Amino acid sequence: MGALSKAPRPIAGDIATQRLLPGESPLPMAPGDLGKHGVPDRIPAPVASAMAWRRGLILLSTAALTAGGGYEMYRVLEVGGVTVLEAMVLALFLVLLAWVAFSFASALAGFFVLLTYRPGAFAPDAEPPAIASRTAMLLPTYNEDPHRLTARLRAIIESLETTSQGKLFDWYVLSDSTDPDIWVAEEKALLALRQAVGTPRLYYRHRAENTARKAGNISEWITRFGGGYDFMIVLDADSLMSGQTIVRLVHAMESNPSAGLVQTLPMVVNARSLFSRVQQFAGRLYGPMIAAGVAWWHGSEGNYWGHNAIIRVKAFAEEAALPQLRGRKPFGGHILSHDFVEAALMRRAGWGIYMLPTLGGSYEEVPPSLLDFAARDRRWCQGNLQHLAVVPARGLHWVSRVHFMVGIGAYLTAPLWLLFLLLGMLISLQARFVRPEYFSKGFSLFPTWPAQDPVLAIWVFVATMGLLLLPKLLSLVLVWMRGSVRRQFGGALRASAGVLAEIIVSALMAPVMMIFQSIAVIEILAGRDAGWQTQRRDDGTVERRELYRKYGVPTLCGVAMAASAYAVSLPLLLWMSPVIVGLLFAVPIGALTAKPVSGRLFVTPEEREPPPVLRRANELSASADVEGSPALVELRQDPALLAFHLAQLPPPCPIRPDTVDANLAVGRAKVDASETFEEAAEHLSSREIFSILNDGSALSTVLQKR
Repeated sequence: MGALSKAPRPIAGDIATQRLLPGESPLPMAPGDLGKHGVPDRIPAPVASAMAWRRGLILLSTAALTAGGGYEMYRVLEVGGVTVLEAMVLALFLVLLAWVAFSFASALAGFFVLLTYRPGAFAPDAEPPAIASRTAMLLPTYNEDPHRLTARLRAIIESLETTSQGKLFDWYVLSDSTDPDIWVAEEKALLALRQAVGTPRLYYRHRAENTARKAGNISEWITRFGGGYDFMIVLDADSLMSGQTIVRLVHAMESNPSAGLVQTLPMVVNARSLFSRVQQFAGRLYGPMIAAGVAWWHGSEGNYWGHNAIIRVKAFAEEAALPQLRGRKPFGGHILSHDFVEAALMRRAGWGIYMLPTLGGSYEEVPPSLLDFAARDRRWCQGNLQHLAVVPARGLHWVSRVHFMVGIGAYLTAPLWLLFLLLGMLISLQARFVRPEYFSKGFSLFPTWPAQDPVLAIWVFVATMGLLLLPKLLSLVLVWMRGSVRRQFGGALRASAGVLAEIIVSALMAPVMMIFQSIAVIEILAGRDAGWQTQRRDDGTVERRELYRKYGVPTLCGVAMAASAYAVSLPLLLWMSPVIVGLLFAVPIGALTAKPVSGRLFVTPEEREPPPVLRRANELSASADVEGSPALVELRQDPALLAFHLAQLPPPCPIRPDTVDANLAVGRAKVDASETFEEAAEHLSSREIFSILNDGSALSTVLQKR
């Protein structure tokens, strides 16, 4: 397939010194700008004013709401004069309110966009457009279940074949798996998949060293194979996309030569536990409105979420090479949240980064429990905080910098919220137990009274909660207004009950996530690296010991808050109860939300009427043969699998003393000391087997044992 004519070039030096590359911003897309196939037929000439008023409206609305709320909060605190602690509370309130107001303004824009939008261009029976470009489908994987992985991949391939455009697509499974049994199981599953779908354009590549993780995996593919393709669609291990959606994405890129990336809005599917079902319902009901809002004012300065998106290979190869950040982990080294940076670099060069929130046909899964979600969130937290070094990079579009700041703020708001609560309680404790100094030592005509306006405080609280909850209610209004969508959610009554239940469950889990995210920020600032763990995708069952260990800190925080509030007064305890209850009952909440639940409450359209690609993927996953033997046994028993495995290995390189694999050396010694194959396989560790699997000579030696 050849190499790229212009391979990814490294970015030399500090990222903050990079040059600005020329390029104008085309007119951004919104759902109202879509062509007859649900994607824009062309991008009009650049019109800066078309976006200036949209973005100005969002920013001015945010500023107005923040100023108004801040003034009312000042009135709450200024009774008797503002003390130092009260000034700190006011400052934190302004920051947190600005965050809420920004999200509210964007969501409100999405409500009006979808209010005037008429779905119909994305009907499942609509004929997909004709395309002519070559596209690579990339599926990076890391220690995932190979059978479920290939079941989803087969469903996508079969769905694409129904469009009669399948010959324009090649498929790549790019493995970074470090578990030897999973590695060989991937190869076996891929051979079975290739035989089942009957296409020779299905390729597998395994890396012995997963340098730079997923970003490095994609970059290596770009360098080796990218020159043969116009576009690439990047999937995750849990991704699903319909064939029609894939074809329409390709058509969008063909119709818009200045587009570098088009991001879809993946919908969560296959949720089983209470936690995942709440996430699935919330994402399906609220997600389209939120996404429509950000697409409306982001325009061609959109963002990239790392999967379920189509990318122009030329733009990515020439502009999206990632630097290594200076310093040690967790802030230095390879960038974890690479997708934001790749989008910003392509946009810096003039390529448009778009999102199509109403395209449909794009799906993903979500972690099954709050603990699994928090583990993944910990890695995302580190990746977003790394972006502090990227924000000042030269030449970035200001909206790209906003993306970085929003990602950083998503995690910094947790410790800020916790600090806000603690300062508020400290003020109450001070007023209750510390004798106030009514007259300062200096000259003063009036005393300093430690007092607040409780009635106005309640109204400020109600207004703030309104900003948080109104977008959810507006999403529900959109469902009520459309009969077909209303029926897909199980009717108006069931959808409304689902929203109410989601608000309650999310309110109980929010304080726990506040503690988890605050701990994550503190650990990262203290220099602790998150690493890269395999994500669970089965049920969310958690052992009791694990529940007590992981939820112990939130529970202790709840006890401390409850005791402090009760020491002041019972009304304060009741006022703090929304936070305290979630923390005090963190263990039972964590256990309950991790358990499987029936699908009677949080109903979604994809659950009531699964799209064909989802139904097929689930059928294949349910019928998959999950029985497997250890890697060495599988290779010994299956000559075809062994031949395929050996063919994937890179050619042997001259061995230098400084590159000797210690695991391989120890493994060879154990093999030489063993008389039988069973004895050798029993004595080898997982790392030693992995090293042997990467060495054809050592593998042949162990397999030839009697």
